[in-house]
Amino acid sequence: MTSRMTGRILAAALWLLSLTAGAEPPNSDSHQESQFRYSEATVAQLQAEMAAGRLTSERLTSEYIARIFKLDQYGPGVNAIIELNPDALAMARQADAWRRQGRVLGPLHGIPVLLKANIDTGDKLQTTAGSLALAGAPATRDSTVAAQLRAGGAVILGKTNLSEWANFRSNFSSSGWSAVGGQTHNPYGIDRNPCGSSSGSGAAASANFAAVSFGTETDGSIVCPANANGVVGIKPTVGLTSRAGVVPIAHTQDTVGPHGRTVADAALALGVIQSRTFDGRDAATGTVPLGWKGRARPTNIPTDYTQFLDPHGLQGARIGVTRQGVDSAPAAVVAAFEAAVTAIKAAGATVIELDGPSGVGFTFPAPDGEYLVLLYEFRDDVRSYFATRAGVPMAGKTLTDAIAFNNANADAEMPFFGQDVFEQADALAVGADAPQSDFSGMTYNQALEIDRLSGVNGIDKALHDFNLDAIVAPTDNPAWATDLLYGDHFVFGSSSLAAAEGYPIVQVPAGMVFEIPLGISFFGTAFSEPTLIRLASGFEAATQVRAKNLPTFAPTIPDDHITGTKLQRSHDHKQPSKHDYSDHPRNM
Repeated sequence: MTSRMTGRILAAALWLLSLTAGAEPPNSDSHQESQFRYSEATVAQLQAEMAAGRLTSERLTSEYIARIFKLDQYGPGVNAIIELNPDALAMARQADAWRRQGRVLGPLHGIPVLLKANIDTGDKLQTTAGSLALAGAPATRDSTVAAQLRAGGAVILGKTNLSEWANFRSNFSSSGWSAVGGQTHNPYGIDRNPCGSSSGSGAAASANFAAVSFGTETDGSIVCPANANGVVGIKPTVGLTSRAGVVPIAHTQDTVGPHGRTVADAALALGVIQSRTFDGRDAATGTVPLGWKGRARPTNIPTDYTQFLDPHGLQGARIGVTRQGVDSAPAAVVAAFEAAVTAIKAAGATVIELDGPSGVGFTFPAPDGEYLVLLYEFRDDVRSYFATRAGVPMAGKTLTDAIAFNNANADAEMPFFGQDVFEQADALAVGADAPQSDFSGMTYNQALEIDRLSGVNGIDKALHDFNLDAIVAPTDNPAWATDLLYGDHFVFGSSSLAAAEGYPIVQVPAGMVFEIPLGISFFGTAFSEPTLIRLASGFEAATQVRAKNLPTFAPTIPDDHITGTKLQRSHDHKQPSKHDYSDHPRNM
C-alpha cells in the first residue's frame, strides 16, 4: 500500500470516528443564534443551571454536539472541529452522577471543552497536529493539561483544527489549514481567516461550540485567533501551564492557554489547567530558574484567577500604549484602535503613549534571535515528542523523517504550500555554539541572549521606567480573506513583544471594522496574569464589544456596496437559450 493511500485511509478513519459521538446531523436550514438556548452562556451561568437541577451535563453536551453538526459540519461550515470524542456523552453522564452524589470536582465540572489537536489525550481521540504523519493510534497518555481537565470533571468534547504543525512548516502557509482538517473559517465571515495556529480553538469558542476551548502559543497562536474571532484569549507565562504531552515548537516559548467568550470564562479555565506543582515532564513548571530566562517560579501563584475580575479594573491604572504598526493601517482600523484607547481613558486609566507621533520615544527592541531559537529547538523538541508516540508514521522518528513523509505524501500534505521551515530547521548546524550560516554566523546561545534582553529592555523596562501596570497594543489586523495561494496577510501585530521572553498576554475584543473584530492585548512581565486579568475585565465591562457584536456566520464580509449595477435588457437583445453557445470561444 502506498503512503499516499495510507494517508487517505487514515484521514477517512478520523472522519468516521468523528461521526460516532452519538448525535444525528440536525436540519441545517437555519443557524440563528436564537435557536441555540445556550448561546453566549458563561461557565458560571451553566454551573448555576446544573446546580439548580434545570440542566444536566448530558443535555448540554448533546446540545453542543448538535450545534457542531449544524454549523460546523453543515450549514455555513465553520470547520473548526477536527474530531468529536465518542466518549463525550459518557463523560457527561458520569459528571451528572457525581453531581447528584454531591461531588463537584471543580469549576469546569460537567462543562464541555475543546482541545487543539496538538494536545495529547489518552483516549480514542487523535493527536495529529493536523498532519497525517501523526495519524493512526491515539496518544498513549493524557497531556498534563488534559489530565487536569479530567480531574476537574470537565467533559472533553473533541479536538479543534489548527494550522498544521502549529503554523511552523512553511512561510507561505494559510492559518487554519491542515492536511487532516482542511481549512477552518471565521464565524464572523466564512470567507475570512481565523488566524493563528490555534485557529480552530478560537473559531469554536466564538461559534459557541463549547463553553471554552484550549490552544497553544509560541508567538501569536492564541491571541491572533482570539483577535480574529472576537473572543478572549489568555497566553500564559511560559511555565504556568505544562507543555507535557503537547506537540512542540520550542520549549523556551511554547505555552497552553484558553479561549473564552468572556474574560471570566478564560480566567476560570486558566485556573483549572495551570500547574500547581512541579510537573516532571516539563522543567519550566519547577521551582528552579526557568531555563535561559533565569526567572524563578513564584511560590504564591493563585489557584483561582476569577478573584481578580473587576468591572472597575482600569480605574486608577497606568497603561502604556504601543502602536506596533497600526498607524499605517487603513483609517477605519486606526479609528477602531483610537476608540479603544479612548475607552481605556474613560474607564479611569492614565494612558502613556510610548511610541507614535505623540509618544515618549520608547522603542521596544526587536527579538532578532527568536526565529533561530525556534528552528533550533523545534528539531530537537519534536524528536523528543515523536519518541512518546506509537502506532503513527513518526513514532520514534526525526524531523528528517517528517520531511520525507511530506514529500512522499505531497498530494495530501502539500497541495498549497511546502515545508521550507522544516527544511531550514533540519539544515541547522548541531551545537549551541555552532555558527549558523543562514543567520550571519549567529549561534543558538547568542540568539537566546538577544531574546532575553528583548524582555529586559522591552516590557520590563517600559513597566519600570514609566511606573506602568501593563502595556496595551493592537493585537493584530482584522481578519483577511483566506488566501490559499499567497498565504496569510499579516499587516501588523504585537505578540512578539512577549513571545521571546515567555511573558503573558490577555487579548480582549475591542472594536469592529466592517463587521470584523479587532482586539487589543494587555502585556505584563512574567506571572503577571492577575494584573492583566483585572485590567482586561475592566475594559470588557466598560465596552461590551463581544456582547454587542455576535458572529453572524455571513458567507462574506463586507457584503454591502459590492453588488454593482443591474443591467437592463432591451427588446433588441435576444434572450439566449440555455443551448445557445454561439459566443463560446470554440465557435469564434
